[in-house]
Amino acid sequence: MLSVLRVHLPSDIPIVGCELSPYVLLRRPDQSIFADDVPESSPVEGHFLRYKWYRIQSDKRVAICSIHPSEQATLQCVGCVKAKIPVAKSYHCSPKCFSDAWQHHRVLHERAASAVAENGNEEDEMFGRFDNNNNNQTLSTLSSSQSLPNLTNGASAPLYPPAMTQRNGGETWFEVGRSKTYTPTADDIGHVLKFECVVVDVESKSPVGSVNTILTSRVIPAPSPSPRRLISISNADVAAGNLDLDGRVSSMGNFTVLSYNILSDTYATSDLYGYCPSWALSLPYRRQNLLREIVGYRADIVCLQEVQSNHFEDFFAPELDKHGYQALYKKKTAEVFNGSITTIDGCATFFRRDRFSHVKKYEVEFNKAAQSLTDALVPSAQKKTALNRLVKDNVALIVVLEAKFGDLGVDNPGKRQLVCVANTHVNVQQDLKDVKLWEFFKFYCSAPHTLLAFGKVDPLHPDLAVDPLGILRPATKLTHTLPLVSAYSSFARIGGSLGYEQQKRRVDPATNEPLFTNCTRDFIGTLDYIFYSADSLTVESLLELLDEDSLRKDTALPSPEWSSDHIALMAEFRCKPRTRR
Repeated sequence: MLSVLRVHLPSDIPIVGCELSPYVLLRRPDQSIFADDVPESSPVEGHFLRYKWYRIQSDKRVAICSIHPSEQATLQCVGCVKAKIPVAKSYHCSPKCFSDAWQHHRVLHERAASAVAENGNEEDEMFGRFDNNNNNQTLSTLSSSQSLPNLTNGASAPLYPPAMTQRNGGETWFEVGRSKTYTPTADDIGHVLKFECVVVDVESKSPVGSVNTILTSRVIPAPSPSPRRLISISNADVAAGNLDLDGRVSSMGNFTVLSYNILSDTYATSDLYGYCPSWALSLPYRRQNLLREIVGYRADIVCLQEVQSNHFEDFFAPELDKHGYQALYKKKTAEVFNGSITTIDGCATFFRRDRFSHVKKYEVEFNKAAQSLTDALVPSAQKKTALNRLVKDNVALIVVLEAKFGDLGVDNPGKRQLVCVANTHVNVQQDLKDVKLWEFFKFYCSAPHTLLAFGKVDPLHPDLAVDPLGILRPATKLTHTLPLVSAYSSFARIGGSLGYEQQKRRVDPATNEPLFTNCTRDFIGTLDYIFYSADSLTVESLLELLDEDSLRKDTALPSPEWSSDHIALMAEFRCKPRTRR
């Protein structure tokens, strides 16, 4: 007879919007073990599996800490309530939790206060002032029996009729699902879920054997970071300097480009990122959180790096297709063995079908260029050593798109407007500076950052000192004539309102680039860039940069709020008018 050996959840902390998919291990009558689903339509030896999900709804409602979502809240920030900040962000599990989070939490207050009219109340009058010795000015205590109507829906009606299976000790079980998987909703916040799995006889429809059950922790809301805004670059007279992503409507000749290294699941481990809760590193949570973030930017063109090939095919491509994006992908040329499976990542480029059409795709494999280089320049005795140094399996994806929107200021009616988008992720190991420089040269006809920006290599540049294979000599060959400019260097060239000055403080004056785009416990620095052709495009706005105050001071990236160790960059461009020739 078919029997259930084990039922397991990858994470016992359920999160709103993140699908729960139990692992069910089964044994066939012939004693073979398998983990495939056995629906009623495809029974095994006259038996199938029946699943049910329940919400265990207690008469005692609870709030969840906004900082430690696995903990029950005991305190609420009154200032958040007065300012109409989302109620879930107002809860804390202890005075220490609130004190430790204050530097980040006060940003919510400051943003709410900035929306108050000039003749409104002062911030201190509106929110109170936090004091380590007297929290009562800002906090209220939650009693264990306090009703929280804004947090849960109470005893809401069950999804399926007779969903109430039993009531015991102040608890009511409501049936909420009858499939193997279940996605928690806002109604589930603060409640425990129960999963049931039982073998059923296909003839009698009666259960056979015992029921296998799992109880989860309380459902928590999906952590939501403070939204990042677009900062206008072209119109320095705009008082606030901010553009609302939700309300933005692209001008006829404008388009936005997003670049984001989303952190391959292969590397998202507790060994590397032990400071991040394990549930926030799990694939079901991270991919949903990343999808929400990417879709929320509403970019016309999306360039992602470190996208695993199976995740591209099974999740990102079909999910972004629902939001109107067409997808293109180039995987790396080597696989990574990860425990029991082999994975490979690469670069993915998406574009909105209503804004662009696909014209051409080019793929660059740096390994092939390395092979050609060693065949031409390296003596036979050194070829193996040279290939070991140069072959890093990096790739680039180049896509040519045709704009569908407006005439972009073109004086010649009917002339096509083409946009070339290059997406790559190159080697950054500090002991391989020559390889990184060479890869940029092969891809861009230039070299890393300042070389890209200025079009030539300074012969005295320290990176040129690391060239054991002689691939960078003579330095005079590392040049290009493309008018490339870093989009984020625009922040260093503007001035005016407080919003601009705030962004300029987040830019390195030596490079005119963000102070960081990658922030872990062991490293903070800039690894991500958006370059554009200044002869044909101008920067209209940029996605605001984060600073260390925007990240919780007791963590780094990735975190429950941000699911990659990198931050996303986005620029809005306007095509310059072209004249007849």
